[in-house]
Amino acid sequence: MTSPDTIATNLLGLPRPGLEAFVAELGGKPFRARQLMNWVYKRGESSFERMTDLAKDFRAQLAERACIVTPQIVTARQSADGTRKWLLRADATQAFEMVFIPEPDRGTLCISSQVGCALDCAFCSTAQQGFNRNLTTAEIVGQVWLANRELSGSFAHDSGRERIVTNVVLMGMGEPLANFRNVVPALDIFLDDFGFDLSRRRVTLSTSGLVPQIYKLAEHSNVALAVSLHAPDDDLRNELVPINRKHPIAEMLEACWHYIDSRCGRSVTFEYVLLEGVNDSPAQARALAKLLAGHPAKVNLIPFNPFPGTRYRRSAPEAAQRFRDELIRRGVLVTVRRTRGDDIDAACGQLAGRVIDRTTARLGTRVFAVAVQA
Repeated sequence: MTSPDTIATNLLGLPRPGLEAFVAELGGKPFRARQLMNWVYKRGESSFERMTDLAKDFRAQLAERACIVTPQIVTARQSADGTRKWLLRADATQAFEMVFIPEPDRGTLCISSQVGCALDCAFCSTAQQGFNRNLTTAEIVGQVWLANRELSGSFAHDSGRERIVTNVVLMGMGEPLANFRNVVPALDIFLDDFGFDLSRRRVTLSTSGLVPQIYKLAEHSNVALAVSLHAPDDDLRNELVPINRKHPIAEMLEACWHYIDSRCGRSVTFEYVLLEGVNDSPAQARALAKLLAGHPAKVNLIPFNPFPGTRYRRSAPEAAQRFRDELIRRGVLVTVRRTRGDDIDAACGQLAGRVIDRTTARLGTRVFAVAVQA
């Protein structure tokens, strides 16, 4: 794989308009950008020399001016249930994680958008690592490219091969909407017919509820939206998800309904981690159902996955069942997430990476200004 230098442009960071502009700088026609995307994303090729339907002089220009570089793998682990987790290098000291979850009918890749996270959700291991920096578009896109390569051994050089990564979820390290400038171009590449060509329903962005960015996302992208709710009232959510102090539940929900209306979406998924004695009572289930009544919403109940130092515990199966039943009786669509990869700390809320020289470890006015890149 070509190594970057001071002038090389990583093509993984360029959605189609940006790639067409780059190709134009080299004197190429727009269709050359589409050819490049076909080689990079459909065939998984990183060597310009092997892109044989490109003119030889154009390939030489690309070799001088461009590169295709993914994050480097530090470690790779596999769970007993087939889940795979990679620790990826961001720079000499920082690292982040991605996870692949295989299922009979799909292959879901959970990717990161930041090194660490500044939002300080109380029950999340990633939040305890603090925040260092945003990932670039190329680092975000590179995770999907790299996973496809790792999972297949090498890409098959034909467009008819069966997909390995069928679904991409931005639920790894970081708050995607706090890295808006780099995440949205990555979403464009995931959805582009000449990119990864994923259906908008197979790309999910998960947010803790950054309201202005949800409205802005509705103007720029069209992917499935998931929101970390975790409480049916503001007092509890202020404790569990501190961004709620800035954007309380009612304000956040209005942004969600706007997103669905403007994008003709089916529903918003509300993620709800069940914590024993904290948010798992039947009364709280009834309050949650009332909160979402009459709106295009579904609830994804998530077993809490413990990590060192946490004070929270997973709800008992009986409590989780009662909570689920209360929601169903009130007409709420409910799914229960099956825990995967917890033996390698790859389950929801367990991704920790390696965050050194942290900008901060806690949410506040200064932190929010640093973390949100709109």
